[in-house]
Amino acid sequence: MKIGIYGGSFNPIHRGHVELAASIVRQGLVDELWLLVSPLNPLKQGAESDIAEYEHRLNMARLATEGVDGVKVSDFERHLPVPSYTITTLGELRKAYPDHEFVLVIGADNWERFPRWYHAQEIVDTYNILVYRRPGHEIDESVLPPSVRVVETPLYDISSTEIREGVQRGEDMKEWVDEKVSGYIKEHELYS
Repeated sequence: MKIGIYGGSFNPIHRGHVELAASIVRQGLVDELWLLVSPLNPLKQGAESDIAEYEHRLNMARLATEGVDGVKVSDFERHLPVPSYTITTLGELRKAYPDHEFVLVIGADNWERFPRWYHAQEIVDTYNILVYRRPGHEIDESVLPPSVRVVETPLYDISSTEIREGVQRGEDMKEWVDEKVSGYIKEHELYS
């Protein structure tokens, strides 16, 4: 089975994340897409002082993806050393699930920073990568390596940071987050 791996802190998960994941599955680009909730992003260390506890982010991701065909939430990185680099995660996934082919799913903003990733060239040489467009981040497809493909998915001009800031201001963020996630944020007093 071809499995898309879409990692992130999902702090919190929002409609853009879920629609993107569902779109990639609907287009047949992968058989399933696993949202890998990361305990700590190596490139964001120190940047997110308001990161919710791992369990909360995992629970919100599960709530947001209930009933979404082909999209699953994984805590695989929870069992790896922190920070977990993508190359390590992909290698461990391959060992744990030798019958699956893993495809990395990242945004155009991450593709711009990709040369800074740990063992970036090894990732490009070993795995296929699907890059989804992000507002304000252009990709020159003529220079992409053969293992990298730009995919068309719905564009949501919202970020988890903007959602956290909205929650802090007391704004209703139901337009951007699933109703169950919104309720979870309120119940657990996250980001306020």
